[in-house]
Amino acid sequence: MKVKIKKLHKHAVIPRYAKSGDAGMDLTCTEIKRDKVLNKVTYHTGVAIEIPDGHVGLLFPRSSIHKTGMMLFNSVGVIDSGYRGEIMMKFKVDKWVTIYKIGDRIGQIIIVPYPHVEFDEVDELTDTERGSGGYGSTGQ
Repeated sequence: MKVKIKKLHKHAVIPRYAKSGDAGMDLTCTEIKRDKVLNKVTYHTGVAIEIPDGHVGLLFPRSSIHKTGMMLFNSVGVIDSGYRGEIMMKFKVDKWVTIYKIGDRIGQIIIVPYPHVEFDEVDELTDTERGSGGYGSTGQ
């Protein structure tokens, strides 16, 4: 799949797979804005992309996030196909946090297709073995 991408910053890095078989493409930091009042850091990537209709871009932190003490604010970022602005990632930080620097890989993007869903309201749903059992209901 070909996806259009625009560099918005002279040091922007086109996202790419680090290794063969990787699902996510690495995003690189071009600018950092820290809000000490709200304990958040916004990392700019300097790129905007044109996600095809019927697809969504999902933003995830890299697995190395555990070394930083940071947490992605919205757990998984959702980039809709109609969005044309800069890709950014916002992290919650603690006082002792180790933050990424300009030029560091800060996250990953995965572009996936999604179905168009229409809900059909009914009075009853079909029965299953699990039923309405929620969190922890499978005994794990």
